[in-house]
Amino acid sequence: MIQVHDLHRHFGGFRAVDGASLTIETGSITGLIGPNGAGKSTLFNVIAGVLPPTSGRVMMDGQDITGLPPHELFHRGLLRTFQMAHEFSSMTVRENLMMVPGGQSGETLFNTWFNRGRIRAEEAALRRRADEVLDFLTITHVADEKAGNLSGGQKKLLELGRCMMVEAKVVFLDEVGAGVNRSLLSTIGDAIVRLNRERGYTFCVIEHDMDFIGKLCDPVIVMAEGKVLAQGSADHIMENEAVIEAYLGRGLKNKDLVGA
Repeated sequence: MIQVHDLHRHFGGFRAVDGASLTIETGSITGLIGPNGAGKSTLFNVIAGVLPPTSGRVMMDGQDITGLPPHELFHRGLLRTFQMAHEFSSMTVRENLMMVPGGQSGETLFNTWFNRGRIRAEEAALRRRADEVLDFLTITHVADEKAGNLSGGQKKLLELGRCMMVEAKVVFLDEVGAGVNRSLLSTIGDAIVRLNRERGYTFCVIEHDMDFIGKLCDPVIVMAEGKVLAQGSADHIMENEAVIEAYLGRGLKNKDLVGA
């Protein structure tokens, strides 16, 4: 699905991403881990078009997407969420979902004057779609709540729901567990697995919770100092001495990594 070739992103003399190369296989849930400052979020931003690369290439389904803007990647099915949820806080949860699909008839002045019937029909279809998504994510009970009033975990579920409102192919999730209690994190994990298995979504997940990564992701890619350090199963990664050293320094054991 995604191939990254010798990607660099520099900020002046600082090399946030420094020659990273990796592959995200179609149909996988790939984990991306590494210590703070490893370049994980910057890598996501470059892949998703939020930042241009200094050099290197990003391919999606065999096509070069390097440097394409986020709105164009959105229409190609590449979506990215952020560590801090970006909801429209004054709108309801259902409204947040309904506004996601582009090209709606109500976006043009002509249609608001002369095609009101088409607009009403589209809005009814979008409402049905949004309610299906809410039911899938088990958050129907907050459908009419202002999105700004949701808990951290509910906002992360809402971001997943927004991805479901369009034909997503690959979704990049940045620290999906940040600020989320264990119960809701389990619900989010279950939703990711279901979207992967039942609807064919490909995911790449940044997360510091190694238990969550271990249960959800295969393979796991490790970054350190802007480079890809290792790749493999979660169990293999936890036994990798270079990974343990990158996280914790020399002389520490993999059991310490589990609690990191």
